[in-house]
Amino acid sequence: MKTRKATVLIATAVALTLGATACNDSKDDDSKGKSGKSAADAALTQIVNKSDKKGGTATYAMTDVPDSLDPGNTYYGWVQNFSRLYGRTLTTFKPAPGKDGLTVVPDLAESLGKPSADAKTWTYTLKKGLKFEDGTPITSKDVKYAVERSNFAPEALSNGPTYFKSHLEGGDKYEGPYKNKDPKGIASIETPDDSTIVFKLKDAFADFDYLATFSQTAPVPRDKDKGATYVQHIISSGPYKFESYEEGKSATLVRNPQWDPKTDPNRPALPDKISIRFQVNAVTVDNELLADNLTVDAAGTGVAPQTQPKVITSAKLKAQTDGSYAGATSYIGLNVNVAPFDNIHCRKAVQWGIDKASIQAAAGGAPKGDVATTLLPPSVNGYAKFNLYETPGDKGDEAKAKDELKQCGQPNGFSTNLTARSDRPSEMAMATAVQASLKKLNINAEIKSFPAGKYFQNFAGNPQYVHDHKLGMLMTAWGADWPTGFGFLDQIINGAAIKPSGGNNVQELNDPAINKALNDAISNTDKSAREKAWGDIDKMVAENASAVPLIYRKNLLFRPTSATNVTVTQAYLGMYDYLLMGSSK
Repeated sequence: MKTRKATVLIATAVALTLGATACNDSKDDDSKGKSGKSAADAALTQIVNKSDKKGGTATYAMTDVPDSLDPGNTYYGWVQNFSRLYGRTLTTFKPAPGKDGLTVVPDLAESLGKPSADAKTWTYTLKKGLKFEDGTPITSKDVKYAVERSNFAPEALSNGPTYFKSHLEGGDKYEGPYKNKDPKGIASIETPDDSTIVFKLKDAFADFDYLATFSQTAPVPRDKDKGATYVQHIISSGPYKFESYEEGKSATLVRNPQWDPKTDPNRPALPDKISIRFQVNAVTVDNELLADNLTVDAAGTGVAPQTQPKVITSAKLKAQTDGSYAGATSYIGLNVNVAPFDNIHCRKAVQWGIDKASIQAAAGGAPKGDVATTLLPPSVNGYAKFNLYETPGDKGDEAKAKDELKQCGQPNGFSTNLTARSDRPSEMAMATAVQASLKKLNINAEIKSFPAGKYFQNFAGNPQYVHDHKLGMLMTAWGADWPTGFGFLDQIINGAAIKPSGGNNVQELNDPAINKALNDAISNTDKSAREKAWGDIDKMVAENASAVPLIYRKNLLFRPTSATNVTVTQAYLGMYDYLLMGSSK
């Protein structure tokens, strides 16, 4: 979903990426950007319309509903970004432009985690003076409970990642706080006092400070938790609290008087109020941004294909855009448990037959991203450049595809179902291009579209639904949970990440060799060896042919003139940093 902590290599890669993007602008645009005026791509490397003025209302809108605004029940990158306004975590990403935004800094904790020599035990100490919105002190037990409910109660909270469950000692046996009523909870998270929390892992986990940035560590008071309905009355630990929440319609945040800025150097908390509307048509969102009636598109995926020509052909409007690399890859998951994709040669037929150039064009062309040949995008630490299915002009190779069809026993082609998110015009356009490019092989892919808010919970990430409805090909996109190969790959290719619902391993890949390689690599304290392993694992997935990389995604973001303190964060899929943003309205 989402990206994280900067090493020198990560920062260099991102800086080069951002620099290459900025070079597309004229010298005039570059100089305007440096002087703080509006210029295309200015927010990639600096804060545009910089301001420390408090007040006004920031307005957000998006095309569907969130998977959940509950910090313990979400995996969408935009919610991870947005939830930092009302949920503080043990660590967070520094709200800063460019490469600095990938730096992990303390949030609830006094410092970054203190690991044991073998990196199997991580200890954090909370700051003093932390309070919930009702004035109750925040303790280490509230953080422990938040992790327990978010990772060990899939019957109620199914949307988030499974890292804690997979790596904590006894994580495979603990039933979660709703089934196991013992207030002591899981033994491998210790809270020796109200300020200290200790995580004991069954294996070394060198990236744990990244994991601590997840909204799953935002504290939750046990006596206020209502399981799946907690989303209706979330208890804030950040600078804003919920004034109202109407499921599927809207939410309004106002200032939380119990938040103490002295404990929180990361959040300027500029607006007095923040409002967000759901289920707004994509073109309507764009038009409201262009008319300066909206502060930001909450989803952070950029203007719709229909709006893009209007924006890029107007010098005035183009100067308000940021072509952000999302650190994400759009791809098709080929479900290995749905025929005929249980046969590797049928999967390889699709790999060879896909016309990626037409799919890139359907998405909006080069402004929307580069043709992908790997799952790992170039901006993620561990990326290795390779192309196991190289075709002339990225247009597919019909002869090789037909040879694979013969080997899989389907010489005359086959029929399957292809899923996509109905409220994402770019993804729907890509799905249509996929469908067209496979027709020449007599592979008939019927498009099944579903709303983004429940796409993974009820449809593409729900194995029972996938099997019952024979969903063989599943459109998806993924950004790093943090910018290392493990932070990108684990939740989409590890068999341990397959869940009854809300899963992101849509191809249901459960290859013992790949699972072992992932766990061996994250346990390796040799940084260079870990980095090499991620590229090797990416190649193992390509050889398995269960994921078809399509586009290394870019988002053409638009910033209205009333938006202040605007900068792109690579930590959250190249969208704007919602912690910093304000509004002059």
